[in-house]
Amino acid sequence: MPYKKRENLSSTRIPLVVVGSKNPVKISCTLAAFAKGFGSSFLVEGVNAASGVADQPMGEEETFLGAQNRAHHAQRIFPEADYWVGLEGGVAEDEHGMYAFAWILVLHVSGKSSRAKTGTFYLPNQVAELIRGGMELGHADDLVFKEQNSKQQGGSVGLLTHGLVTREMYYEQALLLALIPFFNESLYPS
Repeated sequence: MPYKKRENLSSTRIPLVVVGSKNPVKISCTLAAFAKGFGSSFLVEGVNAASGVADQPMGEEETFLGAQNRAHHAQRIFPEADYWVGLEGGVAEDEHGMYAFAWILVLHVSGKSSRAKTGTFYLPNQVAELIRGGMELGHADDLVFKEQNSKQQGGSVGLLTHGLVTREMYYEQALLLALIPFFNESLYPS
């Protein structure tokens, strides 16, 4: 099904979006973003899609590659979908410390694709040291904040903002930004 402008999206067939992850947060935020963005119903399914990068991607390039690999792998697993979404969280460092972010890649059956990145936030030194020692961010958060499986809940951003910004909210905004070319077809030709 080709994408349609926001005000024209209506069909007897509900479009299918496949997320390259089984993480409930990533599936939920994808459903919310597509429903809000297009003002229509979507069926969203998650699949186990390999990122092809380290469990804890380091830097912009590796993190984007993880999102790209997840989207393309989801497309190979479930080729009959209308959209495929890859979301990959990563960390990087600059002179101020270690910060977290995520890249999003959206593929469409027409061949059109789009990407966006979340905002960034700095991690506490205690978490950053564990990551530098080889631990994945979610596990480091669980250890420091005495949580269990926080990455499938509010994530780092939820823990650090005391729930004011959840991981779902954080990803949803970036997903909406990634959908801009699909909302504005004439401004973003394929």
